[in-house]
Amino acid sequence: MSTIRPFKGIRPAADLAASIAALPYDVYSSSEARTIVRANPLSFLKIDRAETLMPENTDIYSPEVYQTARRTLDAMITDGSFIQDNTECYYIYALTMDGRTQTGLAGCAAIDDYLNGVILKHENTLAAKEEDRVHHVDACSAQTGPIFLAYRPCTALRQIINNIKNNPALYDFTSDDDVRHQVWKVDNREYIDNISQLFKEIPHLYIADGHHRAASAVRVGQMRRAANPDNTGAEEYNYFLSVLFSSDELKIYDYNRIIIDRNGCTFDSFLDKIKDGFKIRKIGTKAYHPAHKGEFGLYFRKNWYQVITSPELMSDDPVKGLDVSILQDHILAPVFGITDPKTDPRIRFIGGIRGLGALEEAADASDGIAFSMYPTSMDELLSVADAGMLMPPKSTWFEPKLRSGLFIHRF
Repeated sequence: MSTIRPFKGIRPAADLAASIAALPYDVYSSSEARTIVRANPLSFLKIDRAETLMPENTDIYSPEVYQTARRTLDAMITDGSFIQDNTECYYIYALTMDGRTQTGLAGCAAIDDYLNGVILKHENTLAAKEEDRVHHVDACSAQTGPIFLAYRPCTALRQIINNIKNNPALYDFTSDDDVRHQVWKVDNREYIDNISQLFKEIPHLYIADGHHRAASAVRVGQMRRAANPDNTGAEEYNYFLSVLFSSDELKIYDYNRIIIDRNGCTFDSFLDKIKDGFKIRKIGTKAYHPAHKGEFGLYFRKNWYQVITSPELMSDDPVKGLDVSILQDHILAPVFGITDPKTDPRIRFIGGIRGLGALEEAADASDGIAFSMYPTSMDELLSVADAGMLMPPKSTWFEPKLRSGLFIHRF
């Protein structure tokens, strides 16, 4: 069973929500974050990336950065930019992009569910990124960026959420990337109890995005437990901020690849090396997006090709059967010598949200070979997680991104 509980959310004053809400901290480089904070001094990036308030040469991992984040958060609570609800609430968070809406529930998940395998992951985390958020969460005594969780569809839960959405929204604004954000507060005790009970009947939750934030929140919770041997398990640090979505409402975009070093191959010799495992057809200059699983678009020097995987290379294994695995196992590793795509500098990744034009530009700039991917499906993600397995790096790209700063969970 899954344990989800309400919390006394710290959230923006109604007239400031649009200005405060920001994309996740790791979407931007430090210089990009500085530019945004200069243009919008209320942006939550000044808390999530507190070096933006400090001199340019500041070590972004220094203790002073995390203490600045804490002071800035405290100051914004004191001056009324943020307010805190007096009772424990859930919050409904709907995001609409390109005419499609996904609606989540903001609440707190249990770190024990993460540790005991009720909350399942599909990625490994990088130590440096995890350590950064550990320091940030610990210094602020708060989780400021929600974990993006999914659950298998639940009709009763969907009905409650839809009923709540019939009421006036607490926040309703459109961000500068044309995503509409709507938030409703759930303070009705009957609704709260029913929601909590329904999650107890859901066997597993799945991390869709935010593996590093989740791991960091859990580590801080464990640290607080160790420092407080008399903890009861009910303390707020035993829970972490999440927004939970029904899996059938989520969309995964393609995560495309560019190879900038052909490992000594000419383009023709590369095609010759893969012809036994793939059917290759020249398309022309028009950008080509795969229409089916097992199919790739291939781009080199202004020309596109359709690449179809031979049936003998397909697999029923949850990981080996992923398109990203087929590409990795049968092209990137054996032909280009890229065995660790997470660290190899010869491969670059471009989220499908940027379009194939951006892929072409990046490939042309590096004289590289680009691959457009068919998106990983939510069913594939759930199957990998259910099997206790991990996906290759850069397998999923979720849009729209959850905004940080709309909900803060303090402990």
